[in-house]
Amino acid sequence: MSFVWASKKPNEGVATLYESNITLNKSASRHFDNAYNVLLGLDYDQKRIAVKPITKQEFERGAIPAEKRHKITVRPSYARVCNKKFMKEVAQVAQLNLVDNNAYKFKTVWSKTDHALIIDLTQPEEVL
Repeated sequence: MSFVWASKKPNEGVATLYESNITLNKSASRHFDNAYNVLLGLDYDQKRIAVKPITKQEFERGAIPAEKRHKITVRPSYARVCNKKFMKEVAQVAQLNLVDNNAYKFKTVWSKTDHALIIDLTQPEEVL
């Protein structure tokens, strides 16, 4: 027999979408360890979310307008970005029911080109 031993750490990034926030698992959140803030983007045509880190240097230079910056909370096992207005827009675009504590999981991919974490809203992993 040839066993494949399971790792206790997930190696795929996963984003869980809630009514008020996006929560990233440890694998997805590692891209934001040094982020001061983030940009949130929504691709209406391809139904994708982009979460792009903003460094402290970019923040201090004032390169990104204050109304475009979003706070990210990074903890040892997850990261979270809260924005209820943005999540309402995401729910409409992707036709997700995020009310009443509903949540959806999506795989994430790091885009080197965009320097952002991409969440494909057309491929839900599971509904919670």
